[in-house]
Amino acid sequence: MLVGRRLERLEAQSKSCAAQGVETLAVAADLGTADGIRAVIAETESTEVGLYFGAAGYGSAGSFCDLPIDDELSMIDVNCRALTALAHPLARQMRARGRGGLILMSSIVGFQGVPHSANYAATKAYVQSLAEGLALELKPDDVDVLASAPGPVATGFARRADMAMSGAAEPATIAHETLAALGRRSTVRPGTQSKLLGYGLGALPRALRSRILGQVMRGMTKHRDG
Repeated sequence: MLVGRRLERLEAQSKSCAAQGVETLAVAADLGTADGIRAVIAETESTEVGLYFGAAGYGSAGSFCDLPIDDELSMIDVNCRALTALAHPLARQMRARGRGGLILMSSIVGFQGVPHSANYAATKAYVQSLAEGLALELKPDDVDVLASAPGPVATGFARRADMAMSGAAEPATIAHETLAALGRRSTVRPGTQSKLLGYGLGALPRALRSRILGQVMRGMTKHRDG
């Protein structure tokens, strides 16, 4: 089941999957709205979902006080509320069957507060914490839960957030490394930058990590000054 706002993109992806022998169902829905969430849940009620990949989300960068509050609140709706609203019924189905998997997209910024991306980092901290808790909670029911915490990825994320990202990982790399870790651990750091930043910063005090990543985020928005 492919979920997104743009039906034409979903249909194009469906054709690509069909060419590889994979049957798909395209569901056009805005997960930032209650109606969109309900539409997806309705489709899952008659479908046995074995794996939920909660990857919908977007970010922002810049001074929190200067960013439009409506956009920041909508980000919480998509990154946190929608992900949780879909994970709940699907986890119940999987628990009842005694098998299944949940992959929740965290981020390298989700392990500490990050200046110049404070709200986005906070949404990913929520996702990271939720995944860690559910991993232990659902383990006795043979339901695997994984938090995937990549660094920059070459998607439409940077364009939406008006950020300049270099060395971003390809989505396929993130997907392959994430799927390979499902059932083996509760958190994976896919992509080279995530591993370097994660392990390089991991031993530092939380406050210092926040300062360093704040400088990184500031560098990604420096082009706006010109």
